[in-house]
Amino acid sequence: MKFTAITENHLYAKAYAKGKRAVGPTVAVYVLRDYAAKRLRDAHPQKCYVNRIGLTVSKKLGGAVQRNRAKRVLREAMRAVQRDPGVKTGYLVVLAARDRATVAKSTEVERDLRAALSKLGMLCGGDHGAS
Repeated sequence: MKFTAITENHLYAKAYAKGKRAVGPTVAVYVLRDYAAKRLRDAHPQKCYVNRIGLTVSKKLGGAVQRNRAKRVLREAMRAVQRDPGVKTGYLVVLAARDRATVAKSTEVERDLRAALSKLGMLCGGDHGAS
């Protein structure tokens, strides 16, 4: 399953500045209501709200191999969290890898991501779109 990506730098900046934040040992999560959610819903083939996901990994974490591994693990953790209890939709979600993300197992990152999203009130049972 492909994610709808955050492509503009100003959206990352807004999520960092105005969004809610939860930090774990392997990942920091920033969440902000997406003001373009209705426009994106109308353009979506199934007419449902979607989250736009952004991944950031600093060069401080290592070379390209370590950074790419961290991004792969973050993507897989997000997929797993979206599958099981579900995540509220209609938000900008920025996942920032932390130091331990380069060496952590995907199950550990998934656990930290689930805890961070739970702390932010983003986990849900059903589809709660932006209204």
